[in-house]
Amino acid sequence: MNGLPRWRIAVAILILAILGFFAVLFSPIYFHNLQLQNFVAGLTQTAAGQTQSDDAVRAQVLDKARQLNLPVTADNVHVYHSQNGLRIDVRYVVRVSAPGYTVDLHFYPGAGSR
Repeated sequence: MNGLPRWRIAVAILILAILGFFAVLFSPIYFHNLQLQNFVAGLTQTAAGQTQSDDAVRAQVLDKARQLNLPVTADNVHVYHSQNGLRIDVRYVVRVSAPGYTVDLHFYPGAGSR
């Protein structure tokens, strides 16, 4: 190994391990948000979603978020019925704590029918 000193290789491995740790920590949250986004989009496209009350739609979104272990409350779900169809906006924050690092991840899944 004439090319690189051992300490550089060790630092590179440490950096890759840290990046892998954060990927493992954040990936499930982003994946669950994507699942909620797909659910909300599907709900706006169904005839049942179009005819349900705001409270019924909100309850479905909250139930799905609970299944996905996302911290969504009723205040985070905004349902709008208009001539153009149904619009659902969800805004919530997930706090992620790691040793020496805490971050708030802001998510805005939403969808509307046309």
